[in-house]
Amino acid sequence: MREVRASGRDALALVTELLQRARLADPDAGLWEAADLQWWWRKPRRSDDVAQLFWLDADGPVAAVVFTDWGGHWGCDPLLVRGAGSVSIAAVWPRAVAESESLALRDVRVLARDDDSALRELLVSDGFASSEEHSGSTWLDADARPAIAPLPAGFAIADRTSGASRPHPMRRRNGDEVEGRLRQCSLYDPGLDLAVETEEGAVAGYALFWFDARTKVGLVEPMRVEDAYQRRGLARALLTEGLDRLARRGARRLKVGFATEPARALYTGAGFRVSETSTEYRRAR
Repeated sequence: MREVRASGRDALALVTELLQRARLADPDAGLWEAADLQWWWRKPRRSDDVAQLFWLDADGPVAAVVFTDWGGHWGCDPLLVRGAGSVSIAAVWPRAVAESESLALRDVRVLARDDDSALRELLVSDGFASSEEHSGSTWLDADARPAIAPLPAGFAIADRTSGASRPHPMRRRNGDEVEGRLRQCSLYDPGLDLAVETEEGAVAGYALFWFDARTKVGLVEPMRVEDAYQRRGLARALLTEGLDRLARRGARRLKVGFATEPARALYTGAGFRVSETSTEYRRAR
């Protein structure tokens, strides 16, 4: 076992390999897919320059402590491959605390699964308090995906294979660099980057679907219908189109997270089952 540090795209490559290995080791453990952290790469952050800490064995990364700048606070994610080597959360977490203090972070937040008693106990012992922020994950076998729902008249779905000359629909919330940053990600597929458009070309909603050929997991992240176009069936049409594309790419399992009751209802209504719930823990100085 050896420790290495990496930042920027080198860190992104290592954490991608780590999370793929973690998913292959246990189909139900952990919070994140490799595609989640690739989605986080969508815009420049102060954390791009942080030398993130990784543990590697002869087969590659087995654990890491990853810090992400979310603007008003920093996220801290201790990551492990279950059953690989002697690295445990009890060994990794103290290093996460030490890294946080060396970076002089004033507001640090950790998302912990509600069934992860070991991490939750460590968080509380180090002064982290449970917040009111709750979320969860849902899964669906690709063969059980719902049929593609029709779009209402006047709308169409487009992807970035044909629309790359137009501004990216996520740029308003994520900046003008969003498309360039996404195309730096190994799991990004422009054919899975979808938008619902009106006949006049206005963006009514968008969703990004990620296919990981190594784990055979398809992830939905993010998904949004603009306020003016809600309650017209656009979300279900967008979701079912993307899930079908993931299945045709080769995905065997489909995953999407939720942080609100309407989102949970949308996904469970499409056949997804809630697999775990999580709570955010915070320590502010």
